Amino acid sequence: MALTFTEEQEELRTTLRRFLTDKAPSAAVRRAMDSDEGHDPRLWRQMADQLGLHGLALPEAYGGSGGGPVELGIVLEEMGRALLPSPYFATVALAGQALAASGDETAKARWLPAIADGSLTATLALAEAGGSWELADIEASATNDGTVSGTKMFVVDGHTADLILVTACTGTGLGLFAVDGDAPGVTRTRLETLDPTRRLARVDLDGAPARRVGPDGDASPYLRTVLDLVAVALAAEQVGGAQACLDAAVAYAKVRVQFGRPIGSFQAVKHKCADLLVQIEGARSAAYHATAVAADASREEPPSAELPVSAALAAACCADAFTHAAKENIQIHGGIGYTWEHDAHLYLKRAKSSEQLFGGPATHRTRLADLVGI
Repeated sequence: MALTFTEEQEELRTTLRRFLTDKAPSAAVRRAMDSDEGHDPRLWRQMADQLGLHGLALPEAYGGSGGGPVELGIVLEEMGRALLPSPYFATVALAGQALAASGDETAKARWLPAIADGSLTATLALAEAGGSWELADIEASATNDGTVSGTKMFVVDGHTADLILVTACTGTGLGLFAVDGDAPGVTRTRLETLDPTRRLARVDLDGAPARRVGPDGDASPYLRTVLDLVAVALAAEQVGGAQACLDAAVAYAKVRVQFGRPIGSFQAVKHKCADLLVQIEGARSAAYHATAVAADASREEPPSAELPVSAALAAACCADAFTHAAKENIQIHGGIGYTWEHDAHLYLKRAKSSEQLFGGPATHRTRLADLVGI
């Protein structure tokens, strides 16, 4: 297992950071989050056409570049750093990974090429009306005649996605079902949420026509693998956001003068920044290790038993690091950090929202303890 990046991967990071600095500065992020679409459609096309980001982690046989979780993690880390409002996370990290790992050649051939070229947006609907992300709590149901009924909450970009992958119960266990976003029986409602840079939706399904994706019978092991891959992807994004908060705090501490000296020269502020650095580097190590494990697992059948452990560890560490960094960034900025005009509050809102996506840190720690036998 390699925990270092190749020259090509480092070039990907450099190119994407330069691209996002130019195309998605703070002003552009604010315009996108306030728009009807919730993102910049032109930037979406540029990411697909100029950089090939949508197919980066998808198999070459379906129009992708043949990369994997490591390349996807690099992209998401940089997007998290820029706080980019985009359907990329839902389409590629959620639905794209679920389809690619499904082993369903018909489903992959039908939808992955459109995801790879940016012509299709998609998402994964898991949480139930009660808010639980646990597979054991799924109540939505699928029938033998190919319909799905139930309510899904907190569906990332679910109000606009062209394709929704819905987890539902069948007579033989859990399954994953593909539903067109505009299919009859589908009602989508955008939710008022804390984070304006990532939109969530409620999706109500009443006999919506659906096609099964992935293995027949009980697909719980497959769905558990998908959720591990999703946790790894989200952890990478959180590392990027945490690093952006630390960078902003350090930059401000160097120029903000109080009592005739920069506040960064005061021991209390130094300690805050140093403690953040240690925590973020630990989270980064957990995230990078998890992406390496996920990359190895994608070549194994069945996936390695190490993937659930590394995914749970990364999910817990990176969520905590991002939230802590976002809070400390506001503290170091003082009064200006609390204002709407400053971006610090946007990072805190993203951190708190992401912290609860697909289960909070406590959930991941409980699972980690179970996995290692504590």
